[in-house]
Amino acid sequence: MKNILVLTGSPRKNGNSELLADAFIKGALESGHEVNKFETAFKSILGCKACEACWSNGKACVFDDDFIELTQFLNVAEVIVFITPVYWFGMTAQIKLAIDKLYSYMNSKCPNKLKIEESCLIACAGDEGEEVFEGVIGTYKGIVNYLKWKDRGILTVPSVYEIGDVLKTGYVLKAEEMGISI
Repeated sequence: MKNILVLTGSPRKNGNSELLADAFIKGALESGHEVNKFETAFKSILGCKACEACWSNGKACVFDDDFIELTQFLNVAEVIVFITPVYWFGMTAQIKLAIDKLYSYMNSKCPNKLKIEESCLIACAGDEGEEVFEGVIGTYKGIVNYLKWKDRGILTVPSVYEIGDVLKTGYVLKAEEMGISI
């Protein structure tokens, strides 16, 4: 049994990436894992200010925002799953804000390093073709390599623009199977 953190980036409720996230979670729960879902788009997270004051007041970030809420899940997670629609060839700004603040766990003042050892990426886009995913996959692979995580899989879902389009594909089942396989 693993503790899994699903970090979503879509600002659209009940959108395609949320449906994929819920399918992944269903599969992971079926396999007996503990899962926490954190929807970055519905939180107020400031961008990292590069102030180097991480942990100086006992919290990951000295600025009071919803990243502090995320830290309770980060502190116990062994697997992190990034689920995002593609906006301008990358992750959404909302999920990126949370990812940028992971820097606080790399800071020398961090009292408890991340336990995360594995990760996955699920990304969907309204555009056709796999080339639209190059930016988001490049960012994800850079994070994985830098943090020395084991990549447990990348699922890209093209041509799903309208809410529910993903339900007309086999990708919801693939996301669930990805959750089962963790």
